[in-house]
Order: sequence, then structure tokens, then C-alpha cells
Amino acid sequence: MMELLIASDATPPLSVLATAKVAGVSLTVNPTLTAGSPPVLVLTNGVFPMKINVSIFAFEKYLIGKVYDAMNFRAIEIDIVIHAKNLLLAIFSFYRLKFFSFRLKLRGTNVLLKYLARTSTAIPNLYERDAFETGQIDEWLEYAPIFSSGSEYEGACKYVDGYLLHRTFLIGHSLSVADITIWSYLAGAGKRWESLMKSKKYQNLGRWYTMISTQHAAVLDELTSSFSKKKDSSKPSSSTNVTDESNKKQIANGVVNSNRPEVDLPHVEMGKVCLRFAPEPSGFLHIGHAKAALLNQYFAQKYNGKIILRFDDTNPAKESNEFVDSLITDVGTLGIKYEKITYTSDYFQILMEMAEKLIKEGKAYIDDTPREQMKHERMEGIESKCRNQSIDENIKLWNQMILGTERGLQCCLRGKFPSMQDPNKSMRDPVYYRCNPMPHHRIGSKYKIYPTYDFACPFVDSYEGITHALRSSEYHDRNPQYFQVQEDMGLRKVHIYEFSRLNMVYTLLSKRKLLWFVENRKVDGWNDARFPTVQGIVRRGLQIEALIQFILEQGASKNLNLMEWDKLWNINKRIIDPVCPRHTAIVEENRVLLTLLDGPHKPFVRVVPKHKKHPAAGDKATTFTKKIWIEQVDAKAINPNEEITLMDWGNAIVKEIKKGENGNVTELIGVLHLEGSVKTTKLKLTWLPETNELVPLSLVEFGYLITKKKVEEDEDFVDVVNTDSKKEIGAVGDSNMRNVKRGDIVQLERKGYFRCDVPFIRPSKPIVLYAIPDGRQTATK
Repeated sequence: MMELLIASDATPPLSVLATAKVAGVSLTVNPTLTAGSPPVLVLTNGVFPMKINVSIFAFEKYLIGKVYDAMNFRAIEIDIVIHAKNLLLAIFSFYRLKFFSFRLKLRGTNVLLKYLARTSTAIPNLYERDAFETGQIDEWLEYAPIFSSGSEYEGACKYVDGYLLHRTFLIGHSLSVADITIWSYLAGAGKRWESLMKSKKYQNLGRWYTMISTQHAAVLDELTSSFSKKKDSSKPSSSTNVTDESNKKQIANGVVNSNRPEVDLPHVEMGKVCLRFAPEPSGFLHIGHAKAALLNQYFAQKYNGKIILRFDDTNPAKESNEFVDSLITDVGTLGIKYEKITYTSDYFQILMEMAEKLIKEGKAYIDDTPREQMKHERMEGIESKCRNQSIDENIKLWNQMILGTERGLQCCLRGKFPSMQDPNKSMRDPVYYRCNPMPHHRIGSKYKIYPTYDFACPFVDSYEGITHALRSSEYHDRNPQYFQVQEDMGLRKVHIYEFSRLNMVYTLLSKRKLLWFVENRKVDGWNDARFPTVQGIVRRGLQIEALIQFILEQGASKNLNLMEWDKLWNINKRIIDPVCPRHTAIVEENRVLLTLLDGPHKPFVRVVPKHKKHPAAGDKATTFTKKIWIEQVDAKAINPNEEITLMDWGNAIVKEIKKGENGNVTELIGVLHLEGSVKTTKLKLTWLPETNELVPLSLVEFGYLITKKKVEEDEDFVDVVNTDSKKEIGAVGDSNMRNVKRGDIVQLERKGYFRCDVPFIRPSKPIVLYAIPDGRQTATK
């Protein structure tokens, strides 16, 4: 426990409290300093054995130098209390020291921040990095106090907002004490910052602030609440402990929502929570898995715990190394921080030993009942004919299973539970092991038998030290089975925490059904933009920050809900709209040439911002010519002699409209009227210059893969497959789009948001842009 001393007329610096919280350092705050004093951090006293002959002057110089070297701080004070034996008084005052104790003090907010960051036990590298990044952190710590100046507050917000345009963190690719400090100044501004957040004036800054608040809600939520109360009080209490780990609120919609109860795990001990995310490597991670992964991360951060990424690889018929690699990639994409990777197959040998132990104890038996008959008997509560056969016979058949003999292939291992008439059918002698001669993707053909999930999961959870297993509520009836297996094995009980399965409208999450689309070439692969896989929705243009916010807003609710995609895409829009550059595209088919009689005789170029409200998005070059292209649908909407607005240019009056036999407009003739008011025109049209610099585009719009909101259990999803879920539209875009890279998000004026899937390569090959829903559009059915 460290002691933070503050002035009697001050509140403790929120940046220091927040850094201590995030770093896992305990502080006790005492307002005992004189008014106006800087904060002081007092390190715990210690007594150290030492036997040394040295003059007191040399000793003090030596000790101060050593501590200075070790701490590398500018401001340091050492109080030395001498406990000496054989004290010799002489002119040079020599001391023989047997024991001494000393107390270290650090002064100044930035000094304290650096020390706390260096001593972090929860998050590494909060301060100490390479020389350049550490120097950048120092710069931000020196810059941060500008937020305390009322007149310069918004200017600082604007600066940091622009700086964060293409950055997730202020420094590098992980949280630093610089992030915590700037966050603290914003949070400490109270209603002023809340007002700016609601106005969405500084979208990048708001996005970053929300991310910090959400990812570290467990330690920051209560802190901001208690800090606000301290600011409102005339004088802080004589001793305030800021290490209380109870939390009363939860992060919702990116800000602290004091009216919403926080989700808690039962039976937790701070710092000792161990969770696992255990996907089966038989497909790509989808949005349902993402909810489980992100909730695990949420609780691990909340309780200063850890996560194990475990691959539940017990079914060699469906699994592959390709899926393992993709899952690791997707977990990284989600930002999940795990301690290590394990595989259920790591425990195959001890699982077999446990199975044999249960057989010998009469808690498991070999059954050769045909699968369909076994299913019927379990449903009806009928005991198998093999249930009471001898242990010797069971061991004999178990060995046949291990060898994969013809006889062994006819058998399976079942648990022998208390009653086959249990109302909970999952408690009616579940299957523990089956024969499978197929080679395993990791260990080849070493084994001929493989454990079921029902057998392996309770064992490995307990064996690996998992304290809480997060499972979707669809497993609720199997929870007693999970506990029974652990009891029969004589293992430590693991707590189960349930959350609702994430179900989305017009969406299939079953890996078996998704595999059907892949195998039947209804999609381009597991990363198809119509798929609910993490790779699919990211390819569609979803930002991971939007997915995190969407899932954490739901919390760990056990209510079964069918969620609309619109809400998720609306969150996504709020993230991308303030920062994505604007470009112009015209549909290729039947585009119309508008000739401006008084237009420029020679083309000229004007540099304009890609985003008028976000200068950091950069500039683009717009060419102005006598002849310009507009879309057919816009041309048809124009009446003769109507005044229109050409976006980013000004008004024009269309004098003549020429049409073909099919009614399509073939040509427009008009004159500029730049002094006209844009407020008086009905049509505000996008346009492109007639030049050979325009780039070809392919605009791709997607619909749902099925035509029904929810497919019932007894329905065949094949009957509701959408055969027209992808539409491509040819277009031309402004020349600046040659610089758009794969993965970039852009807004095409009056068309919406798009993600670049294939960038510009050559004029004969179009740039491929995927349309991103904005939460208001109705997807193609």
C-alpha cells in the first residue's frame, strides 16, 4: 500500500488515481500537506539488514545516488532513520550500521505518473518503451495540463482529435500512461466534456475516450463517480481509500450510465479470476463467438484476471489447422488479450486415464447400442442393456475402442449417472467417448478414440484452473451434467456464468449451415462480406470498435433476443462518418453530359478538403471543366430552365434537355449561375468533369443470405436462401480515388459509405467498393 499526500485544499489528481487503478497499485489518500503543495507519493517503509563501515556523509551520498539511479526521477526525498550499534564519535563521525530503514518520497504529478506506470503489475509497458516512444509519452504528459486552461480547452480537444484520426492509442499500439492522463483530464472536466461528447464535435477524441472507458470500465467507472463527488465537496475526507473494487455502474453507449447496473461474476476474488475462450476449430469466428470472447475480456479486465485461448479440438472430422490459424487471427482482430494458447488435444492422454478410472469406479460403462436406439432410450428414460455389465467387460471393450478394432468401432463410453429417469435428459448417461479412425489435424493417427465436449470440457476447465466458465444460455440444461462430471472425476468445481446467445435477424450462425453456403459456392468463402463471420463483417466495413460497443451494451443478459443489424450498423456509422473522406461517383450506365455554355474554356483545378469538418482527412484535387457528367436519374429530375446546385461549385440553370426515344435524357445544356443561392434550389447534384482521369468503379451492394427473419428449428434453411443477395453497379469516380487503399472507408456523396475491397491497379480494372449499411437502409431481401 502506498500513501498519496495532497494539499488540504485540493482533490487528488484524477490522472494519478486512474493510473494507479489501471496499474493495479493500491493507494491511500491523505490531505495532510499545506495548501498549494504538489502531490507527494510515499513509498512503504522497509527495514533492510546491512553491515557497513562508512562515513555518514559518504553513505548518504552513496545511498541517494543509488536510489536516484534506480528510480531515475528528478524529484526524490529520502528520510533516513539510523539504528546503529557501536556508534563511534569522532571528528569524521564514522558509523557502523547494522540495520537501517528509510522512506522514499516522490513529488510532482508527472513524476508520480511515471513511477506508477513503471510499477504496473496489471498492464506492461505503460511507460517504459523504446527511447522514441518513451519520449513521446513525456511530451504528452507535459502537454496534458493545457486541458485545465478554460480558454484553451477546446483547442486542445481539436488538436488531439486530429492527432487520433488514424490512431487507436496516443503512442504505439497499446495503452500508455499518456492515454490514461489525457483521458483523466477529459473525465475530470465533467459536464463540459459530456456536452462535447453529446455534440459529437470531436468524433475521433470521443471514439478514443469511449474505448478507454469501455475497456477499463471495471476500474475507471467508480473512480470517475467518486472523483466527481470529491470535487463537489468543500474538503476531502481525512483518509480516502481508492482501492475499493466494488463497482456500481456499467459502461453503456460509450459513456458512464449510472442508471444501469453493472454485470458481475459470482464468487470472485480480485486478481485470481481465470477465464477461457474455447472455440472449436471447425469454422471461422462469427459474431456470436465474438460476444463470448469480448465478454470474457470484459470480465478479465474487470477483475484483473486472465484468459486462456483454448481450441476444443475433439472432432477430427470437422477441424483443420486452417481454422486454427483463422481463429487466432480473428481473436487478434477483436483485440482479445490472452495469456496462452492451449488445445484440448494436449490432454488426450490424461483424459483417457480419467475415463479408465471412472470405468473402474463403476461411474462409466461401454455401450454398443446402435446410435438411433440409444437416442430413443435416452428420450424415454430406458436403461441400456450394457449399463450394469461388469467392470472387467467394460475394460475389455474399452481396450478394443482404443485399438480401433471392428468391435471397438461399435462401442462408445457413457457416463453412469444416478438415474436414467432424470427429468433433465442431459443427465441420462451422456456419451463420453466415441471411436473415430480419422487422423487428427495436430497429432495425426495416434488415437482412434476422441472425447466428447461433455466429457472433456469439465475436466480441462478444472485442470487448467479456470474459475468461471462463460456459456450461452442454450447450455442451461446441461449445467447439472457439467457439475456431475466434475464431481465424479473428483475435481474442483468451476463456476458457470450464462449469457444469452446472440441471434441476428436474417442470419444463420450454425457452422454447419454456413459451411453449406461455402461448399455450394453460394458465397466466395468464409470471409464473404455477407457472412456473419468476424472476417466477413470487417470486410463489409464494420469497425471492431462498433462491434465491441454493440456487444457490451447488451452486457451478459440472459434474455433471448433477436437483434436487428440496423443498431450495429448505426453505431458503426457514428464511428466512421466524422472521419472518412468524401469522394464522388457517377453511375456509368446512361450517364449524361451537361454542357455549360459559359463554363471554363480551359480546365482548372481547385484543392478542397476531403472532409469539410475534418481537415485531418486531407485534401483532394477537383477539376472544373466546360462539360461535366451527371447521373441519368438526376438528369430526369430536372425541368427545363430549372436552377440546380452543382455540389462544391455553385448554381447552374439548365436551358435545354434532350431525350432519346426510350425517354432517357441524352444531353443537357445550361449556363452557370454562381451568384445564385443554394437555399433556393431543389436539386443538389453530384457531378464529375469530362476528363480521361476518371477511374472505373464497381459498387457492390449486399443483401441478406436468407429471406426470413428467423428460421425455426423444424424449417429447412435451404428453402429460404436468397438467390439475389449481391448486386454490382458500374460507375466512374473522381481521380483522387486512385490513392484509396484496400480497407479504406470512404463516403461517396449522396450514395453512402463504402469500404475498398480492391484498390486501383490499372485503368482497365475497376476499384471494387463494398457498400456499408448505415442503419437506415433496408437490405435487399
